[in-house]
Amino acid sequence: MNKIALAAAFAFSGFAGTAAADDHLAWPASEGAYVYFINLEDGATVKSPVLVQMGVNGMGVAPAGIEKEGTGHHHILLNRAPMGEGEDGADEWLYGIPADENHIHYGGGQTEASLDLPAGTHTLQMVFGDMNHVPFGEQMVTDVITITVE
Repeated sequence: MNKIALAAAFAFSGFAGTAAADDHLAWPASEGAYVYFINLEDGATVKSPVLVQMGVNGMGVAPAGIEKEGTGHHHILLNRAPMGEGEDGADEWLYGIPADENHIHYGGGQTEASLDLPAGTHTLQMVFGDMNHVPFGEQMVTDVITITVE
C-alpha cells in the first residue's frame, strides 16, 4: 500500500495520525519505558494455540481510542519484516499500524492472547502504540523473535 492509500485508510477508519514527525503521537513514551514478551523467547518451541503474554514497563495499558497520557496498547507483527522495514517502511512510524493478518491489534487493552498458528517457524515482534495505533518509537518495540510451532 502506498503512502497516500495508507493515510487515507487510517483517516477513513478514524485512526489517523498526523504526518509531522514531531507531533505524530498523542503523547511521548515515558522515559525508560519498554515492552517485552513475558512467556516467549527467541528460539522457543511451542504448541498451537500459542499463548502470548505481553508486558510493558513504565507505562500503562488502555484500550485504543482512550485518551490517557502515559498509556497505550499492544500490537503483534506476525511473520513480516521488522517494524519500519516492511512494505510501508517509515510510514508505519507516522501513520500507525495497519490491521491485517500480519498486524494484530490488541486495542481492547489485552495483555494476553492466543494465536492459532500452523506448524512451522514464525516471527513475532511486539509494538506498543498510542490511542491511535501510532508506535511510541523504537524503545517501545521488541526485537523480532522466532518461534517454532510443533
